[in-house]
Amino acid sequence: MFAAAVVLLVYAAGAAQNLVDVMRDTVMTSHKVIPFGSGDAGADSVRRLVEMFYYDQFRSFSDPEAPYFLFMSRDAKLAMGIGGAVRMRAYYDWNGAMPVRAFMPYMIPMTPDATSMRHFDTTPAGTCLFFRVIGRNKRLGHYQLYLEANFGGYDYRDFTLKKAYAQINDVTVGYAVTTFSDVAAQPPMVDANGPSNKISPANVLVRYMPSFGRHWSIAVSAETPSTSVRADGTLTRALSNWVPDVAAFVQYAWGRSSHVRLAGIVRSLSYRDEVAGANRHEVGRALMLSSVAHPHSRLTTYASVNYGRGYGSMGGDLSGGAYDLLPEPGRPGRLYAPASLGWCVGLQWNFRPELFVSVSASSTRLFTCGREIESDEFKRGLMAVANCFWNLTPRIQVGAEFDYGRRYDFSGRARSACRVGALAMFSF
Repeated sequence: MFAAAVVLLVYAAGAAQNLVDVMRDTVMTSHKVIPFGSGDAGADSVRRLVEMFYYDQFRSFSDPEAPYFLFMSRDAKLAMGIGGAVRMRAYYDWNGAMPVRAFMPYMIPMTPDATSMRHFDTTPAGTCLFFRVIGRNKRLGHYQLYLEANFGGYDYRDFTLKKAYAQINDVTVGYAVTTFSDVAAQPPMVDANGPSNKISPANVLVRYMPSFGRHWSIAVSAETPSTSVRADGTLTRALSNWVPDVAAFVQYAWGRSSHVRLAGIVRSLSYRDEVAGANRHEVGRALMLSSVAHPHSRLTTYASVNYGRGYGSMGGDLSGGAYDLLPEPGRPGRLYAPASLGWCVGLQWNFRPELFVSVSASSTRLFTCGREIESDEFKRGLMAVANCFWNLTPRIQVGAEFDYGRRYDFSGRARSACRVGALAMFSF
């Protein structure tokens, strides 16, 4: 309903260019093209290749900008860029500090340690390097190669792989963001963890994503599964993953950066019932409806809602525990896939193309479908965010944010936590 309302607002608002795209155009012009060999490519050809760095269905707000230096062939059929971002975050917690750097309602301590009620820390996590090649070939058509690594491993300083894929026309093969996601519909945040219902894991996948006309596109993929099962090792044991996840979406887009998307996923969740001496299999499945739109030149709306069973490990609050399969009360050796509902809404207001504020609210709720569960088990998380971002230059961004989170258990107990954070990012 929210996405449909956004569509109506957009068409009622007309085709005025929004300030988000104005800022994106400013960033796209802040580059230096270095041609291979003699001669110079045409301005239109250069712009088309640079645009391919930005108008990506799976590009989020926190992803690095296109590289400042672009090496381009004389005929503008091949572009290569090496870029990255230096990102520094600082944060201060109070009312019971999070035991992790990410702000996550699931991790709010229900019995806080008196020695850790407040906490200040900094992290370079999110600092990254990437390499991208984009080109055209008579036989292959459009293709690109992408490799990105982040400083986000041990102690948030190890260099770890984030993405590595190849794309030829409509086919993508490699380590990329799952098709069951819509990272463009997630509101901007300083905190790297994102909203409570965020789903954006990277998997090794094969994806086919064709477009039809100016507005419609679909995608379907087979992806390497990664499940999290609450097996106790005695009555139940987790089995090796043996069936790929299958994900798909259908999307209607308009303008340069507005769309409505319906995505779904089906998963195989397997475990060993030691009581019966049998391997058992449950089916995980989920749907997501999401949208990002610009009903006014200064206003951007973000919305997403996801519901299903057995997909908790894919992101959001439930990724903090093992919620794909839970023990079945009164049935030793049996597990079941609990249901969960997540949603997020956000608004962004641009005072100028380079200066904006945003607010968002998100939640994730676990449903046991009438089954008993431990009273101290996580039931629901709520999160509210307000922030401000300022692009001092097309490639230097600073931001400040206030985060509020609240955790509810099945016992009825609830606790809140607060955080203020700051960000400075330099892209090159």
